Amino acid sequence: MLVVFGVAIVSVLVEAFLPARHRYMTQMVLSLTGLVVAFVALLMLAGTSSVTAVGSVAVDGPTLFLQGTIVLVAVVSLLMVGERTRESAALMDAFAPQTSSVPGSVAEREATKAGVMQTEVFPLALFAVGGLMLFPASNDLLTMFIALEVLSLPLYVLCGMARRRRLLSQEAALKYFLLGAFSSAFFLYGVALLYGFAGTLEFAGIAEAVSEQGSSPLALIGVGMLSVGLLFKVGAVPFHTWTPDVYQGAPTSITGFMAAATKIAAFGAMLRVFYVAVPELQVDWRPMLWAIAAITMLVGTIIAVTQTDVKRMLAYSSVAHAGFLLTGIVAANDAGVSATLFYLVAYGFSTLGAFAVVSLVRDRGGIETADMNAWAGLGRQSPLIAGAFALFLLALAGVPLTSGFISKFVIFSAAVEGGAAVLVIIGVLSSAIAAYFYIRVIVLMFFSEPVEEGAIVAPKTMTSAVVAIGVVVTVVLGVMPQSVLDLAERASSFVS
Repeated sequence: MLVVFGVAIVSVLVEAFLPARHRYMTQMVLSLTGLVVAFVALLMLAGTSSVTAVGSVAVDGPTLFLQGTIVLVAVVSLLMVGERTRESAALMDAFAPQTSSVPGSVAEREATKAGVMQTEVFPLALFAVGGLMLFPASNDLLTMFIALEVLSLPLYVLCGMARRRRLLSQEAALKYFLLGAFSSAFFLYGVALLYGFAGTLEFAGIAEAVSEQGSSPLALIGVGMLSVGLLFKVGAVPFHTWTPDVYQGAPTSITGFMAAATKIAAFGAMLRVFYVAVPELQVDWRPMLWAIAAITMLVGTIIAVTQTDVKRMLAYSSVAHAGFLLTGIVAANDAGVSATLFYLVAYGFSTLGAFAVVSLVRDRGGIETADMNAWAGLGRQSPLIAGAFALFLLALAGVPLTSGFISKFVIFSAAVEGGAAVLVIIGVLSSAIAAYFYIRVIVLMFFSEPVEEGAIVAPKTMTSAVVAIGVVVTVVLGVMPQSVLDLAERASSFVS
């Protein structure tokens, strides 16, 4: 984590002082190298179980597992973020050449004509990764709030940096910022109430106060307020309304990064709050999460059926998957923790691969298109990319021999063991509904006639590598998942 923040600071200095023509390659090499070094450092900490940084950071199994997953997702995401191609001697990429310019203005047209490169995305992404790593490692509420803001602020900016459909992108960033600010306020109010109840911000101290004093209105309201901030970040109903608009308007590489990494970090933080800080209030928070999980699964899958935009469909799919993951937390046992950890790995790479495919599909003018009607017959024009997207959709649906099937199997098994069998039945029904809109896209790509102005696939080296990595992880975790399942089980113990 310190390595990532250190590299982020160096990246800011590079952006400030290095000549523009050298920034792109320097930022790419610096960012990827820093993340690889951070992952090696995490491997060296394997087996550590301690509290550091004056009690504010917990280094234990869940922390290291989730941080390792976030770093790997970030490495793969940066390949998409850093994708650059040259068309007609003009530099074309996913990000606006000058984000501070008014969309459609003379200044923006001049920047585009001059081939200006947008490299501020690299330090912003690195700071977001650092915040994401700190979020599930936080051992007190103040550190968790700081991590929440550190990961959120760069994402707000990154969402508004799309090269195409600039107004839609800026609208997405504004919606994300405003709703995120409200959720942060709820989170901070919950922090204040829990401090008033326990007299401390440390999770161990809060757990001790709950054990001594029992349930109280102050503690319950505090946990409820805290949950609003966390549930907003995972996109659970009724705090999900930002998800489709932001996923659609943000640059697709940033959408994929958010969809994967933010969920991993937010669910890690949620596990720590409910399993370390307030486990004694389980009888109170379990019914709340039970109801939210059920509603989230149903709302996400039902509304996804009506979508005609691939990115919005994947957005509502992510809402439904938030409900599936909440099922693991509701289980309230060690099996639920390990199942949630495994699910986050599988979902992260599948959804990242799916958004990588979306970024490759273009209209005849070379502009990215997510209109489902334009995807008709894509499997005939580019069978490999369409086949990869079909695999990701099948994994998200939970079809056997994919990572999604194993994920849902272990998380539903943990929920049954924890006495949430009814919630599992709702989850199975939701999965059946979800299979319809996933398979609908597959049928559209392979069994429909191409339209006259249909989409084409614009091959890009690094993004294609992201798709290939997603395919490999999805298949391997579906066919040979045991090693990762064992790793998740060993990493499921929180430091006391």
